Amino acid sequence: MERQRVTIVCFPGIQPLDVVGPHEVFAGVGTLLASRGVAEGGYDVHLAAVTPGPVSSESGLALVATDPLPATPVGTIVVPGGPGTRAAIRDPRLITWLTGAIERADRIASVCTGAFLLAACGALDGRRATTHWAHAQLLADTYPAVRVDPDPLFIRDDKFWTSAGVTAGIDLALAIVEDDHGSEVAQTVARGLVMFVRRPGGQSQFAGPVWSEPAPPGPVRSAQDLVTLEPAADHRVPVLAARVGMSPRHFSREFTRLVGTSPGHYVEQVRVEAARRVLESESVSVASAARRCGFGSAETMRQAFLRRVGTPPDDYRRRFSVTGPSTG
Repeated sequence: MERQRVTIVCFPGIQPLDVVGPHEVFAGVGTLLASRGVAEGGYDVHLAAVTPGPVSSESGLALVATDPLPATPVGTIVVPGGPGTRAAIRDPRLITWLTGAIERADRIASVCTGAFLLAACGALDGRRATTHWAHAQLLADTYPAVRVDPDPLFIRDDKFWTSAGVTAGIDLALAIVEDDHGSEVAQTVARGLVMFVRRPGGQSQFAGPVWSEPAPPGPVRSAQDLVTLEPAADHRVPVLAARVGMSPRHFSREFTRLVGTSPGHYVEQVRVEAARRVLESESVSVASAARRCGFGSAETMRQAFLRRVGTPPDDYRRRFSVTGPSTG
């Protein structure tokens, strides 16, 4: 196949990893194909801006946009995010160019809050889209015509691809590579970036209890510690409440108030995280992992994975295991 042009749009206040992550993925395809003696294919990656030259990022890292925004946009347009999107939305030159590019380009992708720029152009009206979880509600409130889903790592809706924040831009770029060049090329590039495999788009942005603020020291915090230390133990509300010296009703109410989720949901969250670690690092069957992590049955764990991770355990293990699937 012919080489494809990828234009990464730059503006002041950009998130640098939103640029560098996808850039390295697309550049890696060319390196891989060249190592195999394939002269064609790959991507020509360009950093472009309204005014070419150095572009300040949110962290202070300077990027250099060597190209002006192309007069005839073709191939793939990648719109990164960052705090600079707030000012970029008010730049008529950028918005006018992007509106035209959306009509002409073969594929439009956004990383993180880059979705706000696409939404400002009306490109996401009536479409399903995502962004960084911390900005999803603002995107939905500001652009109610967009069907915002805050959970997935990335979403494809026709030629429009949107992703969560920062490292999710790498997953987005790998998915685009897979769409263009197949799974084997995408996974080889992923391994070169020291990623086991690309994460599926349906996987949740959230990774278990790391996103749950611990309760202040006290009975509820003690209950959280009990669950974390022994995911497979009996953590029904009456049992947990008794272990920390509270009545079941008062415990359930206080736990939900302090943690932000019910005890049952929290227990499931911790067990899913424990099962993920087992599936990633050990050659065990799904049924064995389910028993060890407190689910009781493989089907119960499967339903929990679909709710929490967005993919079934077998698929998760196939993508992330460093030991290979169990033969037992």
